Amino acid sequence: METTRRRFLKTGLLAAALLAAGGGWYRHTHPAPPHGFALDGEARAALDAIVPAILAGTLPDAPADRTRAIAATTDRVHQAILGLPLSAQQEVQDLFGLLAIGPARRLLTGLPDGWAGAREADVAAFLQAWRVHRLALLRTAYAALHDLVLGGWYSDPAHWDAIGYPGPIKELA
Repeated sequence: METTRRRFLKTGLLAAALLAAGGGWYRHTHPAPPHGFALDGEARAALDAIVPAILAGTLPDAPADRTRAIAATTDRVHQAILGLPLSAQQEVQDLFGLLAIGPARRLLTGLPDGWAGAREADVAAFLQAWRVHRLALLRTAYAALHDLVLGGWYSDPAHWDAIGYPGPIKELA
């Protein structure tokens, strides 16, 4: 069957409507807390899966240490997001909302199952696809995730030596 311009446009509009409906459903079932961003449930699982993909090669090898490092980084990312202006917090909340909804996750990342079962290689592949995607929105989402995770990781003074950062100037601290 040949795809016509009309069929392509209808399919695009239908997909946009489905994503908007999914976002509306998520906002209805997960109202924004009055204090700003909330990292809970599937959104936390998404970040827990994204952290090791972005920090590949820097996390500890021992499973218990690795789990603690991922959880600590996720908590620091959450704290960093809470320090953003409310409008930016809402944008990040919307991103994690889309990543939490099954159909949107499948469409945007290609991951068929939930975040808890996502393989690091699959997460790294979708992040790489977003990094070079033709849509600026996905490139921006990648950059936000990348910067938040690296900021969360390197906000811990224990990781400063790896990048040669001596810490803040003593006179300013």
